[in-house]
Amino acid sequence: MTAAIISHADCRRHQVDNLSPEQPNRIDDISDRLIASGLEYSLDYFEADEVLNNDLLRVHSTSYIKGLHEQIPSEGIVNVADDTQMCSATLKAANRAAGSGVQGVELVIQGKQKAVFCNIRPPGHHANKDQASGFCLYNNIAIAAAYALDNVLIDRVAIIDFDVHHGNGTEDIFKDNTQVLFCSLFEHPFYPFSSTVPQNDLHIKSPMTAGEGSIEFKKIVNEQWMPQVKAFKPQLILISAGFDSHRNDDMGHINLDDSDYAWITTLLSDYVEETDCMGIVSMLEGGYETGTLGRSVVAHVRSLARL
Repeated sequence: MTAAIISHADCRRHQVDNLSPEQPNRIDDISDRLIASGLEYSLDYFEADEVLNNDLLRVHSTSYIKGLHEQIPSEGIVNVADDTQMCSATLKAANRAAGSGVQGVELVIQGKQKAVFCNIRPPGHHANKDQASGFCLYNNIAIAAAYALDNVLIDRVAIIDFDVHHGNGTEDIFKDNTQVLFCSLFEHPFYPFSSTVPQNDLHIKSPMTAGEGSIEFKKIVNEQWMPQVKAFKPQLILISAGFDSHRNDDMGHINLDDSDYAWITTLLSDYVEETDCMGIVSMLEGGYETGTLGRSVVAHVRSLARL
């Protein structure tokens, strides 16, 4: 399949304090590993567009967006939530991160790409309509999904979230939406301390316990996720690609490895090739261990590109 990377230098300019694992070097680790792998020469590259206000408003409230702008510091770092920080360049980064998903969806809908990976930060799946949380300000994957559903060609979108933390913001935003299938892996009980009870029949919540790994993950995907995906027949697949479910990442205690990310990506890519699903847009969420993150993304992108 044709595949592309979307990123932007502004995503590096979002600065947080040294105690936070969500650092700018995450972008560099991925870029460096893609170059070292040789994949760089087989992919198309795009600079992320800025998100439009109309695209934000499909997901977030006017008051929330206004409040974020009012909190932009002229210098230094401020907390906008207990675990989420902002510097003077943060919203520029967040605008590019959210814009990359919209851009990726458009590339797929126009038939220019079959698969897109957005190498962006800050992440998004913990942000809900009115609240920043878990390093997230705008819910990037929800913004991309809402944009897709506003297109006459798209009636059904599947969101696959394999981050070690539950995508609670995404779940909340789409709790009443029958056009979105949401499948989420998460370590339980663990941040953000979500219930294991789904909010509707299209929310497939798949808790894992500390120490579980590939065997349990593949059982979840094969028995819980893929049957639902096939029954739902999405016209677009979006991935909240969190690589903190890796055995080497200290943010969780789930023992996945690079090959697991390649496996699920291949499974989803096979589904796209075998059906009338238009394609896949994957967006970076978690993953904080230098080296491990880059290797995991390489495995993921190689499978997206069918290389």
